[in-house]
Amino acid sequence: MHPQKQIAEMVVSALQSAIATESLPEVGDVSPPVERPKIAEHGDYSTSVALALASSMRMAPRAIATEIVDSVEPSPMVCDVSIAGPGFINFKLDDEWLRSQIHTIRERGVKFAHLTVGAGQKVQVEFVSVNPTGPLHIGHVRGAVIGKGIANILDAAGYDVQREYYVNDAGNQMRIFNESVYVRVLQAAGKDAELGTESYPGEFVQELGAELFAELGETVVEAAESDAVEIVREPALERTLGNIRTTLGRLGIEYDEWFSEKSLVEGDDFEESLELLKERGYVAEREGALWFLGTKMGLESDSVIIRSMERGPSYFGTDIAYHYNKFVKRDFDRVINVWGSDHHGHVARMGAVVDSLGVDPERLTIIINQIVNFKEGDETVRFNKRKDNFIAADELLDAVGPDACHYIFLERTPGTHMEFDLELAKSETSENPVFYVQYAHARLCAVLRAAAEREIEFEDGDVSLLTADEELRLMRRLNELPDVIARAADTLEPHHMPHFAYEVARELQRFYEACRVISSDPGDVEMTKARLLLVDAARIVLAGTLGIMGMNAPERM
Repeated sequence: MHPQKQIAEMVVSALQSAIATESLPEVGDVSPPVERPKIAEHGDYSTSVALALASSMRMAPRAIATEIVDSVEPSPMVCDVSIAGPGFINFKLDDEWLRSQIHTIRERGVKFAHLTVGAGQKVQVEFVSVNPTGPLHIGHVRGAVIGKGIANILDAAGYDVQREYYVNDAGNQMRIFNESVYVRVLQAAGKDAELGTESYPGEFVQELGAELFAELGETVVEAAESDAVEIVREPALERTLGNIRTTLGRLGIEYDEWFSEKSLVEGDDFEESLELLKERGYVAEREGALWFLGTKMGLESDSVIIRSMERGPSYFGTDIAYHYNKFVKRDFDRVINVWGSDHHGHVARMGAVVDSLGVDPERLTIIINQIVNFKEGDETVRFNKRKDNFIAADELLDAVGPDACHYIFLERTPGTHMEFDLELAKSETSENPVFYVQYAHARLCAVLRAAAEREIEFEDGDVSLLTADEELRLMRRLNELPDVIARAADTLEPHHMPHFAYEVARELQRFYEACRVISSDPGDVEMTKARLLLVDAARIVLAGTLGIMGMNAPERM
């Protein structure tokens, strides 16, 4: 259990005790808000529960706060509980308890802050899911990093997480892509063939056409166009997905499932989802097409599910079947979709679909990651795969590496437009937060190596010697990690992780400036041992944080 939750439970217990002794009137279930005060003098945690209850209890907030404080049970974690202002209740962590957590961190290792708040809950995180029509570009990396970060955070919070890539291997875009590849095959064979206005003109498709001609030869060239397009479909898909897998592998992303859109139609999911919607009165036939009655769910318009029997389901139609599969067939407790900004208009419609299937729409969360602009000199470039005007993800990874991508994309909330500063990402200065945080970990490792070289054994160090303000500030910061994980999992906001890592690095800098870790004075050996224990705990916390972010924790830089 993380400290913030423990404080909340202390407040609930105290409130119940005060009600039981009739010091306070009866009240329904209460979930007290517990926050970290912005001013250190106000303690480590604060709750405004007394102010929230004032109206229902018909009492002054300070009077309610007094009764709660008087009923708080003693805890080794808390040394002081006080009332401030109109009725805020402040809690201060006990220094001895903070020092004891050094041993707890070292005993439990990098997973010391992992929680059980999500135990028993099955969550699916679907992310990237780019049409397999070419390489990933820089904008896709943002969605990949965000999806991976959210999945890792939920893992750390105790959820049963499944990571999934939805392969759009059906539909109009794949038809256009396959036709584009076929034209490139003909061109590779020396035939006079031209791309259409909607075709994919990029180098990737050109190279793919040449590869497939070399592999399939005249089989494709001599076939009728419809047959030839079908011949190139599977090998083109396999190669494109292979390219995508390789790029995502560089980011350390592994999926539990690569789910085929085509399987929804070839299997039972599409028909079953359609029948369910019909039974519930959300489908109508008009103008030879089947429509989802979104207006019955409060949407501005209805949407086509099937345009005609010849053309089959629309993209939206298979999306209905996909979410039917997620919630009804596989019974995920919660589904999180990480989508690009081009899907923004689809969010409300998807929520309505889930509701119309008889599923609580609160079980679906859709996170939209906004456009990334790549800064190169004074110019910014937007990316469009269809026009072949984009910066490939692999180029970005070659330039700055996966770790910089993880940190920089995670530190901004997904809904904000952002500019990727390539020069900053590559710089080895404290201005670059990626370098700053990883260097902090490497420096901790260097201190421990120096201790080992001097044969300093510190397992029996006495942490009670750690009384300096900078030491206690660092301990407080380290013990925030469980709270940070809980908050990030609850809000699905991964930016809390890099912000925490940066604050740990800052506290370490203050600690180094004020406290010499390894002293050459024999009289300081006990203090050296105690500080080495703290250094090791900080190393574990920082490594664990970087791990959740998907980053390396380098021992040398």
